[in-house]
Amino acid sequence: MTSPGELERTLRSQLRGEVDFGAAARALTTMDASNYRRVPAGVVAPRDAGDVAAALRICADAGFPVVPRGGGTSIAGQATGVGVVLDLTRHMNALVSVDPVARTAVVQPGLVLDRLRDAVRPYGLAFGPDPSTHARCTLGGMIGNNACGAHSVAWGTTADNVTELAVTAYGGSSYRLGTGWAGAPEGLRELVAGNLAVLRTGLAGGFSRRISGYGGLDALLPERGVGVARAFCGSEGTLGVVTEAVVRLVEAPRAPVLAVLGYADESAAADAAAGLLGAGPLTVEGMARDLVPGAAAAGALPRGDAWLFVEMRDEGAARSLVRGADAAHSLLVTDPAGQRALWRIREDAAGTATRTPDGGMAWPGWEDCAVPPARLGAYLREFRALLAAHGLRGTPYGHFGEGCVHVRIDFDLVTPAGIARFRSFSGELADLVVSHGGSLSGEHGDGQARAELLPRMYGPEVIALFGAYKDVWDPAGGMNPGMLVRPARLDENLRFAVLPPGGGELSHGVARCVGVAKCRTTEVGGPGVMCPSYRATGEELHSTRGRARLLHEMLAGEVVTDGWRSREVAEALDLCLSCKGCRSDCPVGVDMAAYKAEFLHRHWSGRIRPPAHYLLGGLPRLLRTVALLRAAAPLNAAARRLPPPGLTRDRPLPPLARTPFTRWWRSRAGESRPQGPGATAVTLWPDTFTEYLSPHTGRAAVRVLEAAGLEVTVPRGPVCCGVTYVSTGRLDRARTVLRRTLTRLEGAPDRPVVVLEPSCAAALRTDLPALLPDDPRAHRLAAAVRTFAEALEQYAPHWRPPRLDRPVAGQTHCHQHAVLGDAADRRLRERAGLTGELSGGCCGLAGNFGFEPGHHAVSVACAREQLLPSLDAARDSGPAILADGFSCRTQIAQLSPYRAHHLAELLADGLPIEGPADSP
Repeated sequence: MTSPGELERTLRSQLRGEVDFGAAARALTTMDASNYRRVPAGVVAPRDAGDVAAALRICADAGFPVVPRGGGTSIAGQATGVGVVLDLTRHMNALVSVDPVARTAVVQPGLVLDRLRDAVRPYGLAFGPDPSTHARCTLGGMIGNNACGAHSVAWGTTADNVTELAVTAYGGSSYRLGTGWAGAPEGLRELVAGNLAVLRTGLAGGFSRRISGYGGLDALLPERGVGVARAFCGSEGTLGVVTEAVVRLVEAPRAPVLAVLGYADESAAADAAAGLLGAGPLTVEGMARDLVPGAAAAGALPRGDAWLFVEMRDEGAARSLVRGADAAHSLLVTDPAGQRALWRIREDAAGTATRTPDGGMAWPGWEDCAVPPARLGAYLREFRALLAAHGLRGTPYGHFGEGCVHVRIDFDLVTPAGIARFRSFSGELADLVVSHGGSLSGEHGDGQARAELLPRMYGPEVIALFGAYKDVWDPAGGMNPGMLVRPARLDENLRFAVLPPGGGELSHGVARCVGVAKCRTTEVGGPGVMCPSYRATGEELHSTRGRARLLHEMLAGEVVTDGWRSREVAEALDLCLSCKGCRSDCPVGVDMAAYKAEFLHRHWSGRIRPPAHYLLGGLPRLLRTVALLRAAAPLNAAARRLPPPGLTRDRPLPPLARTPFTRWWRSRAGESRPQGPGATAVTLWPDTFTEYLSPHTGRAAVRVLEAAGLEVTVPRGPVCCGVTYVSTGRLDRARTVLRRTLTRLEGAPDRPVVVLEPSCAAALRTDLPALLPDDPRAHRLAAAVRTFAEALEQYAPHWRPPRLDRPVAGQTHCHQHAVLGDAADRRLRERAGLTGELSGGCCGLAGNFGFEPGHHAVSVACAREQLLPSLDAARDSGPAILADGFSCRTQIAQLSPYRAHHLAELLADGLPIEGPADSP
């Protein structure tokens, strides 16, 4: 028997691509987006089809199974394996060619769907299938699962849009599949000839979403044109590896119109969906109110408790559809931006559905059953009753026009009783689907989640034919064993079983990552932040999902064996900017910044830390000492000559202010603007950045707040939110600092606390109560925190800001986006006549991150993705550059010719000039 080490050496010697049998590579691929976990022996990233053939030959000779992997978003376990994982995304991700006249494209399997769509859009073309994971799923994965998406009503499944496939089988043999027997493997034609009756009767009565098993085998019938490539689609990596595909493109509608139809309930919407198909819609999607956040539904959707999203080719067709529909209420959306906003609600359902109304988790496993559309309403009513009978909850939604229903269910997949219920429910649901003439899978494949139940859907002759079909392609059984044919049990290999009981918030947090991989999205634009380090490096190791997987394996202790001292986890987290983008952008709210802090806290416990943890993590104390010694000027001079040890030499340190904010505040005692009786008193928080590095921001804020009629006070002693200690994982020190701050602030939380620095405001709102959960003072202070804009809106609602009437450019701070929200800021800017949108993303400096060794390239790459281009694009309009975060302003100053300002500064500059007694 060949050992993994011997296999690794052989692969390295004969492949051009990367071969990695290390703990990190294996840990990153133990799971996909399903409930399952299988530990591979190693990972290979082939360079080309030649590498694929060599890898499959070497693995076959060594007796190691192989599983091909694309984006890893499969939800039934089929992208996990115990042998060698072929990562087809690293190198085999090209769009080889486009023929706009023939409307075809040649693609490699690792190409992300959105990259294909972007490339063919200028020709007025599109690839029809469009699953909600279009920003990260790959064409190879779509072929493997026969993916469909919202527009399959008009354009069909992936199998309907593939014309040729280049395939390599286990052992290294290569085939070119299309229509007809040319290029097919030996024995396939004879298998079909001997089973014509089974193919014609056992697979008869199908409908468009019959994806389960090798459900496309009837494409091999002579009357169906012997579609060998079509039959291969949906084989879930069990037959061979696609190395290239010729796909069919469709004409994209020039001005589609979205009709949103409101219904009294889900069943009414489901009953209506099939009746709309005669109007020729591009899509008919359904969802109910229990899946839509109230804020998203308010004002955006027509009245009702369930909706159909129906896209038509033009406005005339849409209006005709609305007139003929029996919807209680409707909405027509012609504006592309408005359509995108509504579609985002639908697409985010893939993640929203993972949370129950009380905050619990719901899991895949029965994600995409399908029934004939005319049976959908009756099926959903019985499905809801079955859930209730088992004491389970789930929220169906999906492709109502094709009878395909997505749902995630709050299974208990940890305890023996919960797993037993999962198994019994699965069997009963399979029987229910079959009773309605449906398919166990209508889009994402069976994998391990449903393959065991295929005999309930197909007769024994069909199941035997599936096995024979597998054996023609893969007689050694080395391609993705345990899937579809001779499958593993649906309650084996559950990924939760390896986590330690009582693992705490970190264990719950990493288990919460279901792998939908929104963190792997590389689309530029929009307000999103997640995940800046992945967007800079393109490495799974640096995605939120990748880090969650490594933490999962660290807690499991099987692959990553050195626990909290793990080098693999430390390396993955090193490039995490703690931007908190995943807290809001991840559909399930994975908070990698909090997990990084916990890991660093334990990783360095009892050891000497890197110098940056002391210098930057302890910045508040260090700068306070400098201020007491009045040593800002000599320290600035020293830093210009040589940066402190342990920090990067690639960027200068920002200069310290000679006069801290609170020293200025004390110097103006008695000079504050007198306010009328009943004026609201607010406490202005002297955060470390405002206090020592940007006191002019604090002075501007005082001026604006007082101009708005508020009475401003400032704490007497030094206070600290602890953010620098948290970001470097010095959690014990953070707790000590926060307790001292709470003692100094006795009484202050009874009034609003205005925090100018978004990272500090976010730390006080979220980190403070999390670190001191049993201290009621912590919760009072967290509740008292207001951003600058929130304070003006809530406590000076009648104040009119100065009209600045100019465009703005800049960036919304990532912590503001993720934790605080910027709605009040937008309204304040609008009232001041500041027009334009701020960019999304992360500036890349991120507090201490950009000053630490080894981070400069990623820091700059983050800024160059959205922030710096947005400033250059707005240059001709002469905008004010706005960035409330000190890190953002510093990054802009160091990487561009622009100078950014806090919103308080812009507003202060617009106020009437005052006499010397009140001027800062």
